[in-house]
Amino acid sequence: MAAIETDAEPTKVLEFGLGEGTYCLDIGVIDEIVDAGELTRIPNSPDHVEGVMDLRGRTTTIVDPKTLFSIDEEGPRERIVVFDDAEIDEGGTVGWMVDEVFQVRDVAPENVDQATTVDDEGVNGIVKSDDRFVVWVSPDIDEIADLDAADLDAAELGAESEDAEA
Repeated sequence: MAAIETDAEPTKVLEFGLGEGTYCLDIGVIDEIVDAGELTRIPNSPDHVEGVMDLRGRTTTIVDPKTLFSIDEEGPRERIVVFDDAEIDEGGTVGWMVDEVFQVRDVAPENVDQATTVDDEGVNGIVKSDDRFVVWVSPDIDEIADLDAADLDAAELGAESEDAEA
């Protein structure tokens, strides 16, 4: 498996579910995780914008990452991952509506395969975790707006075939 070869410290990531897949984000870009609540729809907003909600006096734009990643599978949509305004350059507070939140864990650089995702916008790599793969995504909506499911499927299949060869 082609992995990052550095002496860097492990990165803490939050694993979450979207449909049948497991994804993760660097915990450093996350401000909080809240229960999904009532959303106000915004007319003429992009397809990936579910609406806005008030979080402690802040108007927070709620994005559906399934739309961004072209994931058709249904899920419970129970949690919202709210990003730190200082870390994300989206022009306001943004949160992602996810099906469920699993855990926070350390990911060592040598466990991140970037060979299959080197040209994929919005994907930082594939993390090998026990007998499954976790797609490490970027919270930057501008980077991933053009990313589609074929890119993610190709990244996961590439990681699986490399793992089988090892």
